Amino acid sequence: MASGPGDTFDAAASGATTAEVPFGPGRTRRRADGDLRGLAARGIVINAAFLVAINLLGFLKGFGVAAFLSPAEYGLWGLLAVSLTTLFQLIQVGVDDKYIQQDDDDQERAFQEAFTLQVLLCGVFVVAVIVAMPLYALIYDDWDIVAPGYVLALAIPPAALRAPLWAYYRDMDFMTQRRLQIFDPVVGFAVTLGLAAAGAGYWSLVVGVVAGAWAAGIVAVRASPHPLRLRFRREVLREYWGFSGPLFYAALMVIVLAQVPAIVAKHTVGLLGLGAMALSSNISQYATRVDEIVTDTLYPVVCAVKDRSDLLLESFLKSNRLALLWAVPVGAGIALFAPDIVSNLLGEKWAPATYAIQAVGVTAAINQIGFNWSAFYRAIGETRPIAVSAGVMCAAVLAIAIPLLIVGGVDGYVTGMGAAVVIGVVNRMRYLARLFPLRAVLGNSVRGMLPAVPGILVVLATRLATWGGERTTGNFLAELALFAVFVVAVTLWSERSLLREFRGYLHGPGSGVRSSLDA
Repeated sequence: MASGPGDTFDAAASGATTAEVPFGPGRTRRRADGDLRGLAARGIVINAAFLVAINLLGFLKGFGVAAFLSPAEYGLWGLLAVSLTTLFQLIQVGVDDKYIQQDDDDQERAFQEAFTLQVLLCGVFVVAVIVAMPLYALIYDDWDIVAPGYVLALAIPPAALRAPLWAYYRDMDFMTQRRLQIFDPVVGFAVTLGLAAAGAGYWSLVVGVVAGAWAAGIVAVRASPHPLRLRFRREVLREYWGFSGPLFYAALMVIVLAQVPAIVAKHTVGLLGLGAMALSSNISQYATRVDEIVTDTLYPVVCAVKDRSDLLLESFLKSNRLALLWAVPVGAGIALFAPDIVSNLLGEKWAPATYAIQAVGVTAAINQIGFNWSAFYRAIGETRPIAVSAGVMCAAVLAIAIPLLIVGGVDGYVTGMGAAVVIGVVNRMRYLARLFPLRAVLGNSVRGMLPAVPGILVVLATRLATWGGERTTGNFLAELALFAVFVVAVTLWSERSLLREFRGYLHGPGSGVRSSLDA
């Protein structure tokens, strides 16, 4: 069995077992467990730094644009985001995941075959967007979305151009991968805020997305470790579809989850309500970014050790706890300080969205429990449970959240989404129990949530002591500082063993990914 979640990474403890780690065109290196742990730990640190930068840019862009845009304009952007960004998810229906998992002797050929499938997929979706935009306009009864929708379609081709990043990801060269990826958010941030300040309205967001996507695509092509060539074989298509088919169905469910609420909201709460839903959703994403980054970091490592149940358990427990250590404080902070965020940062025009922001923040934190389970099923090649889980979540939203949206507006919808997420988490536990001891998973989740509790209690006690007085910006900043200090202090104390591990790998030998593999 794997070491406990608080134990150190120690290859000797597991007999220094080795695993094949893919690297470079057609080459593999046999690495010890400790080396893989070191790669994962260093990758998480690299990606955490990347995440901090991305979150900061996203925070500044989100709130900055909201200050320049009216709720109606933000609502129109919400329609566009729902209409197209959900379709964009289908562009990567597991092509990259399958490429990471494969062990072809000729990695240049494997890359070019995966790149070809991605090019074909992008071409299909460019046509799909051209056809779909008028249909969306009819459904939403808003033809203002057609022109910006066609412009956003220009962000689809760069999804294929970014395929070279997969090779760096597969090789666990996280530093190069993230260095290339940073161009998208940086360019998008600069273009979006510049145009918003100039009065471009929601077009600032549209042009910012396209500019960032093309910047990242061009940079990725220049840094590609393999020549970009089109190579197609039917057997490769069948192999990829066998893996990616269930992921495609799961992505379709995600589209339904986004499209149906938006359609219903457009005809019940209007653009103002849609703006509130879009804003609350954007803010809640700050609670989920760590788990996404940690999961992305671990996926190639998990693929390399997919036959080792002890290492799979260890990587799951530690990665999910790290995500909870971030998600729960952020989600709780959003819920505690949403009224202050609205009054001090967004303006009173967003006051009706206060409860939605709070509820979605709490829901996002709950949803992080076992959130990275799908990476482990993808690594072992079983993708059907992912499709089934997406179907369960879709059914819960349609049965609970949509009726509450019709009856109770935006507040009813976010309450229903909270209930649907709880159902999704319970279903997720059912599949996790097939891989790992459920008691270990639940205990690890509780441990990841506890460090946020003292900070929450301090803020609530402070508010109780000052109950009845006029609330000022000073109160907000003082409470926010108290909350942050308590959460950080308790986390550093309770997770000191885990943090020591990461410090050890940062200062250990072979911190460069390539040198570590070639040692």
